[in-house]
Amino acid sequence: MAPTAAAVLGSVLDLHLTGGHLVGAVAPEFCDAASVYLLERWLAEDAAPPTPDAPAIEARRLAVRVGADASEDWGGIFPIDEVVVFPRDTPYARALADGRPQLLGGVDPHTADRLTRSGRGDTRIDGLLRTASFLVVPLLLRGTAVGFLVCTRGPGARSFDRVDIAAAETLAARAAISLDNARLYERERRTALAIRNSLLPAAATSAPGCRVAHAYQPAGSAGVVGGDWFDVMIRPSGRVGLIVGDAMGHGPEAAVAMIQLRTAVRTLAALDTAPQELLRHLDALAADTPGASFATCLYAEWDPAAGLCTLIGAGHPPPLVRVGGGRTSVVSLSAGLPLGLGSWAAEPTVLPIREPTLLLLYTDGLVESRHEDIDIGILRLAHHLNAARGTPQAICDTLLRLTADRAPADDRTLLLAELSPPT
Repeated sequence: MAPTAAAVLGSVLDLHLTGGHLVGAVAPEFCDAASVYLLERWLAEDAAPPTPDAPAIEARRLAVRVGADASEDWGGIFPIDEVVVFPRDTPYARALADGRPQLLGGVDPHTADRLTRSGRGDTRIDGLLRTASFLVVPLLLRGTAVGFLVCTRGPGARSFDRVDIAAAETLAARAAISLDNARLYERERRTALAIRNSLLPAAATSAPGCRVAHAYQPAGSAGVVGGDWFDVMIRPSGRVGLIVGDAMGHGPEAAVAMIQLRTAVRTLAALDTAPQELLRHLDALAADTPGASFATCLYAEWDPAAGLCTLIGAGHPPPLVRVGGGRTSVVSLSAGLPLGLGSWAAEPTVLPIREPTLLLLYTDGLVESRHEDIDIGILRLAHHLNAARGTPQAICDTLLRLTADRAPADDRTLLLAELSPPT
């Protein structure tokens, strides 16, 4: 076996790369061709026990290697991620049922027929059909088969012996753990992305006298859920509610906190709760929600009929406004404590909008740094907004790009509203 290829087995948390490392560890040094299949029910995390004596099994082709060829060289015959049905009387199904390797002196009839049909017209198939030693090794995870490794040798090579089989079993056992780690990581990553995507409003929202855009960049790994959340809500009265919040930390606790806070805001907004009362209810909820204490948020409510924008915050960085073609300014808000402390109180700030105005809500990932005061970061963001031009979405994207070096360990979230006064 190739020691270098075997050494990297388990070094990545990606199913396909791990499968590629496995076939690269055995072909072409240990065998002439190799492939890896994983049970479809295992990949789908089917908790139901397998049916005894099932007439067939379904397995997904994860990786293949023939000689020194890359997988894509054989993609037309052995497409990656193809789900193959293996009848009960095949060596693959027997290896899974018995949990023991299956050694044959040639290609079994099922495989020969499948190769002939899938590779019709490809002269390379003749070489595969002349296989003289055929080995199927189950991938066992805590005593349960989750897939199998197939190794073949041509007529000019030595047949697999007991030493070869033992070596293949050892590698397969190690590979099963690596594949399981990759599967679990992928599951957590999908969960994180599903949670994150559920918290994002539409890419752009239009309401009377208001165009809204946003930009969001998670910190670190894409599989880690951060604490940032935001939303845009059309209220029953015709007003538009915009909110940006930040629950402390990352991971499941932060995800639970921001889901509950965002859901509460949507419920309160649907009831047409006044801004101050909305944040009081949110403060009470945060006090009883694990991970939500010390969460911050900034709420803005745009009344297009009156041309008024009401702003109120809970320990959050202040909003920025750019009126017409003028300079960007920082809105001074009544200081409010973070949510969840049970003592939140603040007075709203009401801005009359007499000409087109940009309102920017954001999280501290854009302005906070260990090396300087946060006020300097806010002024820098104001300078960037002052110079930015284009549509609201283009401006959001520009601001996110220009602050890419800020607080890399924290999420960065922008919510930009272009407010137009009544005519």
